[in-house]
Amino acid sequence: MNLKHIFLCVGIFLFPFVGVCSDVNTETIKNDKDAVRISEVFSDIYEKLDGVNWAGKNIDVAIESLESLNPKAHIAATGERIVLVWGDELIANYPYPQSKDWQEYGKITTALVMRMQEKDDNLRSLSDAQLYEVVVNALLSGIDENGSYIYSKDALSDDNKILTSIGLDGGRDERGNFRITGVFKDSPADIAGLHEGDIISEINGKRVSKMTDGDISAVLAGYNSGTSKLKVLTPLGNKNITLRRATVVLADADIIYRGANDTTKGLLEIIVHKISEGAVDIVNEALVKHADVEGIVLDLRTTVGDNEKAAAKMAGLFLGKKPVMRIVETAADELEIVPGGDAVTEVPVVVLISDTTRGTAEAVAAAFYENKRGVVIGTPSAGHSRIASLIDLKNGGVLELFNKSVKTGSGNVLDGRGVFPLVCLSNIRNESQQDAFFVNVMNGDFNAHDYNKDSKVNVKALRKACPKITSGADEDNISTAVSVKILTDKKIYKELMDL
Repeated sequence: MNLKHIFLCVGIFLFPFVGVCSDVNTETIKNDKDAVRISEVFSDIYEKLDGVNWAGKNIDVAIESLESLNPKAHIAATGERIVLVWGDELIANYPYPQSKDWQEYGKITTALVMRMQEKDDNLRSLSDAQLYEVVVNALLSGIDENGSYIYSKDALSDDNKILTSIGLDGGRDERGNFRITGVFKDSPADIAGLHEGDIISEINGKRVSKMTDGDISAVLAGYNSGTSKLKVLTPLGNKNITLRRATVVLADADIIYRGANDTTKGLLEIIVHKISEGAVDIVNEALVKHADVEGIVLDLRTTVGDNEKAAAKMAGLFLGKKPVMRIVETAADELEIVPGGDAVTEVPVVVLISDTTRGTAEAVAAAFYENKRGVVIGTPSAGHSRIASLIDLKNGGVLELFNKSVKTGSGNVLDGRGVFPLVCLSNIRNESQQDAFFVNVMNGDFNAHDYNKDSKVNVKALRKACPKITSGADEDNISTAVSVKILTDKKIYKELMDL
């Protein structure tokens, strides 16, 4: 169909409807079981999204957002009609659903997706669960929030889950086979003799080129054990290998004790990967075991979290019964989160943050800052401080929506801003810059502006002035050197805490 034909058809939609172009699809879904089942799930998703509170904001979930499923798709609405254009071809038009007519929203969404699947091999290859996930992502792509569809509650990770894996990394090559790019030491794959560069061509009798990425991922790792039979192409010929997934215990926090010497009592480095109940237990045990250390480095640089109770407990280990955060679900209500127990340590703390500190980890960092309990250093945090709601769907799936906004314990906004460090590490990259910085601190010449309390600060400009550090090794070295200096020089620590 040419552009002139498109404009003619669309022009008809802009006036009282008198007809449609003969070669344009106008039927929503046929009366078959699969289409009806998918439509019912989409209807449920729309209805549940409509009932969500988005931290006091008005969020419009628009069916037109489905065009983000493919760059060739364009969906336009006139108020009475909704049309799908693929490239320069008009391929569907439907009556726009009435407000809150979720059944019709589900039917039209299904019809639009099915028409796009006819044009897009990748969309056509998706399983039902994957299809629901990409549609939810598309519907939320036009708003400053995020969320996802999870096919089952059993797939939600929690602190009691044990991840299993056959122990390798890799990806598809140009022929669709899976090429191994790395093997974990002592894993089943390592023990079986698999090596980097080997190609997995079949899994459990099925050619990998015919499997979806989700199918492959389910074989390689998951939250239960499983046996996988692989056909592997190696430089020495083909191998048939049978592997049983083994457990890989992933801790939510790591503890490193840097022992005492003649001049120090030792330092404790706490690296938190995820704010969770498990991480709280690990940190609590470490604080009790190493109660006499000179200082603690709390590394939140790559920490995530969406559990407000765990965040309160984590901060409470250091702060005691002080407000840690406020949860905002509606414009009128804020829930203050306060730990229930006393602090277990009063040891000086340096808190490390970066652009990958997000969620409740940002609230924990802010709690140290607001209560003058530690020196926050690094680069600005992500400014993505939200907590998820889990909403059950009728098909057994779950919507995970990050609809609750997090504020600091004193009520300052975190989402969209983040936490700003007192000491910007990207501005003291080398040893001479660090020496000059500490001299300024000792002489009282370090005039730090309190950006965390400045509601009018230009966040983009501040992030540009204190940019993220692109090299992980570089960031590690700077973080260690500056943290150790602050914690082992009591005068410097006091000067920074008193600012």
